[in-house]
Amino acid sequence: MQAYTHPFPPILDHNTRVLFLGSFPSIASFEQAFYYAHPRNAFWPILEAIFDVRLETNEAKKTFCLEKGIGLWDVIGSCERNNSSDTNLKNCIPNDFEKLLREYPHIRALGFTGKKSFDLFHKHFSELKVEKVLLPSTSPAHAAMKYGEKKRVYEAFMSKFLTA
Repeated sequence: MQAYTHPFPPILDHNTRVLFLGSFPSIASFEQAFYYAHPRNAFWPILEAIFDVRLETNEAKKTFCLEKGIGLWDVIGSCERNNSSDTNLKNCIPNDFEKLLREYPHIRALGFTGKKSFDLFHKHFSELKVEKVLLPSTSPAHAAMKYGEKKRVYEAFMSKFLTA
């Protein structure tokens, strides 16, 4: 097992209304220093389809998210692991969500992009007063749900919490 610390900051600002939370960056995300960077991860294709946009660079993705009120971060701030699988994450220390939600009170909902992030958040922060929604994982490892169904769930989540 090797120890890792989260390699990049959250993407959010005071216009952020929904915050998507993964567990911890994959090895591909570490290499590209950006969220959901594995080429087969469906997160970016889902957002591109929902909003009918093409996001070709990390800077374009960041700008798009901030313009739409979408934030990105991960539940885990540091951990030990040997590979990118959520089942391999050990000795997980969460990021400080009490502080984050005080600093960004306009966040209406947290959308967890997998069960590991959802469960770990509840273990440490179940008392926080914010809407918490478990979404299907966009990881290529979660093949039990088809892309179209994942897209519908993400679209419903965003339409509920991004609109006034």
